[in-house]
Amino acid sequence: QVQLVESGGGLVQPGGSLRLSCVGTGSIFKFYTMGWYRQAPGKEREFVATITNNGLANYADSVKGRFTISRDNAKITVYLQMNSLKPEDTAVYYCRMYQSWGQGTQVTVSS
Repeated sequence: QVQLVESGGGLVQPGGSLRLSCVGTGSIFKFYTMGWYRQAPGKEREFVATITNNGLANYADSVKGRFTISRDNAKITVYLQMNSLKPEDTAVYYCRMYQSWGQGTQVTVSS
């Protein structure tokens, strides 16, 4: 059973930055594409970014140029660096590996 634990969320002003982390378990981590998704109140969960096992990243249009996904297979961790945050980035952010999801971490962008 794969476990994923997110951290790093919080309250930040518009234009600010946050870095989310997702720590996984298991040696299979390094073989899988990892992803970040988010769900705002009253909305469906949506794709944010993914990174393949060899480091190829893909982003939603809404976050391109502002967010950066990265991974450290030795630490079984995937990161999401979020810069130039906007109020519309407010959501619960989830980490995903194949069919496994973390519990989510809240990101609130507000002045």
